[in-house]
Amino acid sequence: MDPGASSPEKLDKENLVGLILILPCIDIFVKVDLRTVTCNIPPQEILTRDSVTTQVDGVVYYRIYSAVSAVANVNDVHQATFLLAQTTLRNVLGTRTLSQILAGREEIAHSIQTLLDDATELWGIRVARVEIKDVRIPVQLQRSMAAEAEATREARAKVLAAEGEMNASKALKSASMVLAESPAALQLRYLQTLATVATEKNSTIVFPLPINMLEGIGGITYDNHQKVPNRA
Repeated sequence: MDPGASSPEKLDKENLVGLILILPCIDIFVKVDLRTVTCNIPPQEILTRDSVTTQVDGVVYYRIYSAVSAVANVNDVHQATFLLAQTTLRNVLGTRTLSQILAGREEIAHSIQTLLDDATELWGIRVARVEIKDVRIPVQLQRSMAAEAEATREARAKVLAAEGEMNASKALKSASMVLAESPAALQLRYLQTLATVATEKNSTIVFPLPINMLEGIGGITYDNHQKVPNRA
């Protein structure tokens, strides 16, 4: 097929059917596949903006919508698209930090798709989709990130535990003020605790002792917290 012999409007037809006559030694016939092509980008070693070495691979889905442009404007359209996809991937990821790459894959893929689609428009290529498959980082950096995440979770757990202790202490303070107003309530609470212990641990024998008797043991009084001297 000689592009200069006929106009692009007559040759650029996706649904061209019928008998095609080719003159030997004059016309050149090129078969162009108009289906979607999958371009697998091998792992690219990239230095991010925060000086972290990573390896990123991806996949590009594109198709030829203009057969004449794909044949006449570029020597090997598939090889050109493959090399351009690698270069665009390296250029785009080189301007991002590692955290942006890990968190914004969809946004980065959309940016790469836009750049590829604009660059390959003259070649008769239409990029349908770009996906980033995997992001590989060094093992030492993985350990550092894991240690950082573990330390953050431990700090958060300690804060939650401290808040729980504070809330529990406030509740106990309120409960002690209520029990202090009624000695009978304190006695009932004591009996309730004994009943709970007897239910959970049947092998334990508990002898209830009136709380008032504890004041005389060891000469301790709860009024002034002073030790009463033993009488002869």
